Amino acid sequence: MPSPEERLRLRTAAKLSRTQVAQACGVGRQTVANWEAGTSEPAPPARLAYLRLLEGLAQLHPAPAEAPEAPAAPVPAAAVAPVFAEAYSAFGPDGLVVQGEMAPCLRCGAPTPYKATDGRSLHPGGFCPAPAATPVSASPPAAAPATEPAAGAPAAAVPAPTTSASSAPAPGPDSSPAALAARNAQRHQSQRRARSAARAQADTEQLIVRAVRTELDKAEGDADAATAALIKRAIPDVMALFDETRVNARYDYTAYPALPDILHKPKKGDPDLIWEARPNWRHPDYRRHPDGDLHVTALDVNAAYLSAMKTWLPIGKLEHSTDGTHDRKRAGVHLITPPPWDHRDLPNPLGDRDEPGPLWVTESTLRLLLRLAGPKYRLLDEPPHIHESWTSGATENFLDALRVLLAGARTKAIEAGDDVTEAYVKAMYAKFVSTLGESVHNREIMRPDWMHLVRSQAFANLWNRAYKAHQAGLTVISVMGTDELHVAGDWRPVFPEGRGLGEMKVKTDRDGEPVIYTVTAPDGAR
Repeated sequence: MPSPEERLRLRTAAKLSRTQVAQACGVGRQTVANWEAGTSEPAPPARLAYLRLLEGLAQLHPAPAEAPEAPAAPVPAAAVAPVFAEAYSAFGPDGLVVQGEMAPCLRCGAPTPYKATDGRSLHPGGFCPAPAATPVSASPPAAAPATEPAAGAPAAAVPAPTTSASSAPAPGPDSSPAALAARNAQRHQSQRRARSAARAQADTEQLIVRAVRTELDKAEGDADAATAALIKRAIPDVMALFDETRVNARYDYTAYPALPDILHKPKKGDPDLIWEARPNWRHPDYRRHPDGDLHVTALDVNAAYLSAMKTWLPIGKLEHSTDGTHDRKRAGVHLITPPPWDHRDLPNPLGDRDEPGPLWVTESTLRLLLRLAGPKYRLLDEPPHIHESWTSGATENFLDALRVLLAGARTKAIEAGDDVTEAYVKAMYAKFVSTLGESVHNREIMRPDWMHLVRSQAFANLWNRAYKAHQAGLTVISVMGTDELHVAGDWRPVFPEGRGLGEMKVKTDRDGEPVIYTVTAPDGAR
C-alpha cells in the first residue's frame, strides 16, 4: 500500500475528487480523507479496490524522478545542463510551489524563492526570466574577437564589458537581477493561477452541462422528466462539485467534527439551540386595506441562499471560549445578551423573537449586531454582551468557488432561456445549504454550524436591504423569510431590477400576477 502522501499525490495528479474515489471504493468521502492523512489505514473489503485504483493511477502518473545530487566541485554550466532538464518544481499540500530562501535558479542563475524537488532553487514551470539587455547581444561583432584570442590575450577581453557597462545608465534599486526575477516570478505565478482557475472552472462547468444533457437524452427530450431527474440527483452532484472546487484549495476542512451539545438536536424532529434570526415582521403602524393611500410592492431577492454562501465559516473543530471577546479571524456560534431594539420603522435584526434573555446566535448575526452598534449605524446603544463562544479559525471565501461556479451556470441558463439547467442549479444550492447539517439525505458532511451560518447570513442580507430601502426614503412595510421585502414608494432607483444576483424582482402570486397592494395607517397611529 502506498504511503499517505503518495495516495494524495496520485489522486491529485489524476484530478479525481475524494467523492469519486470514495464511490469507486464503496466508502465515504471522509474515509478517503483519513486514508490520505494517514489517520487510518484501508481495511477489507475496500482495501483491495483502493489498492487496485492506486496501482492503476501509479502507472498513469509515475512519481517524478528526483534529480541527482550536484557534484561537490564546481563544473561548467554545459556539464550540468542534463541535470537541469530533469528537475521538477516541488508542490506543497496546498497545490502551490514550495518557497524558501532566495537563491540562484539552477537553470538561469537568476535569484528565485521557488524550490525544486531536490531542494535547489528553480523557477516554476520553466518560466525563467528572459536574459534581456545583455551587452553581448547588443554588440555581437565585439563579442566574437573577445572569445577567440582569450588564451593569448586575456587582457583584451576584460575592457569590452567594462566599456559597455560604463555607457549604460546606472541600475536603479528596482532594476537589480533579484528584483527583476522576483517580479517576473510573481507575474508568471499570477498568470498561471489565473489560467489554472479559469480552466478548472470551465472544466467543472462542463459537469453541469453533461448532467443536463444526460438526463435530457434519457428522457428523450422531455424537459419536465429531465428536470425531475436532475432535482433528484442534486445532492450528490453538488457535493461532487464542492469537492472539485476544493482540489487545489488552500484550506482543508473537517467534514465530521466533534460538535458541542448546542448543535445537536435534543431528539429527532426537534431543533437545536441556535437562533438564526429569521425575520417575520410587519410594520406595526400600517394595515392592509383596498382603499389605502400607500401603494406597496412585494420584492423578491434572487437566489438568496446562493448569495449567502459568501460568509465567514469555521474550518476546523469548534473550540470553547468564555473570555467574552470577539475575534474577527474566527467564526462560530455565540451565547449573547442582545441590547434592546427601539426602532419601529425597521425590523429587529434578531428576527421574530419575543423572549428576552440570552440566546445562541451565529457569527453572521453577531457581526450584524456589532456593526449596528458601531459608529456607522448607531442603531444599538451598546454592543451585545458575549457570554461564551464555540469558534474556529475562519475564512469568508471558503464556499466562494462553489458559489461563483453555480452563479455562473445560473446566469448562463437564464440568458439562454434554459429552464432545465436553472431549476437544476437552484436545487443544488438550496439542497446544499439545507443538508449541510444532520441530514439523512447527505452523508458526505455534517456541519450544522455551516448550515446555520449560511441561513442566518441570508437573513442578515435581507435586513441590510430593508435598511437600504429605509435610508433611501422608502417605507418598509414587511420583511419575511429569506427573500421577501415589501416597500412603499418608487423602489427602482434604489434596487436594480432583474434576475441576477444583487438584483430584485417583483414577487408574483400563483397566477403569475405581481403582488401589489395598498395599506393605510390606523387613526392616530402616526
